[in-house]
Amino acid sequence: MNVYDQTHQLAAAIKESEEFKQYDSKKKLLDENPELGNMIKDFHEKSMAIQIRQMSGEQPDAADLEAIQKLYQIVAMDPLASGYIDAEMRFSLMMKDVYEIIGEAIGQGDVFK
Repeated sequence: MNVYDQTHQLAAAIKESEEFKQYDSKKKLLDENPELGNMIKDFHEKSMAIQIRQMSGEQPDAADLEAIQKLYQIVAMDPLASGYIDAEMRFSLMMKDVYEIIGEAIGQGDVFK
């Protein structure tokens, strides 16, 4: 069994998954709307900054949490943006599961959790 061949098969299976197809479809639509794309990018960056601070032991202040909550509410009002975020979360969850399965198979399951 060639690991690289199997990896290419896994990549093909991921590309054929409904999660990827939905994500890719929404991403292409979002790419046609740069303003909305920038809003989602801003939301992602601010969310990531809060998550990084939390992972380093810092508590985000109430103003940051309120700002990200308001930004999410604005983004979620747009059907394309909310559809993209939903598709992105489903795809990310599937990929997390794939990483966990691989991690468990090589005895490193807790690394990906």
